[in-house]
Amino acid sequence: MKLSRPVSWFLLAFGVWSWVIWVTFVKNLIKDGSGLAFDDGHPTAYFWVHLTLAVVSFVLGTVIGGIGLRGLRALRQAS
Repeated sequence: MKLSRPVSWFLLAFGVWSWVIWVTFVKNLIKDGSGLAFDDGHPTAYFWVHLTLAVVSFVLGTVIGGIGLRGLRALRQAS
């Protein structure tokens, strides 16, 4: 299957965007002072659920961005 240039760029941008957003979110989650993420210094269920969401998003962002990158490389080799 061949991906078009716009689709490849979109997938690559989605992967990068996913990393930027979730890295920022995890940094804010770790610094949380509201008591949602940590209770007396111990991680709460809120922390673990959101950390799991972030890890899954890192993996999906990496895979989707990798597909976009492979699509761009294939287009370059074909021309």
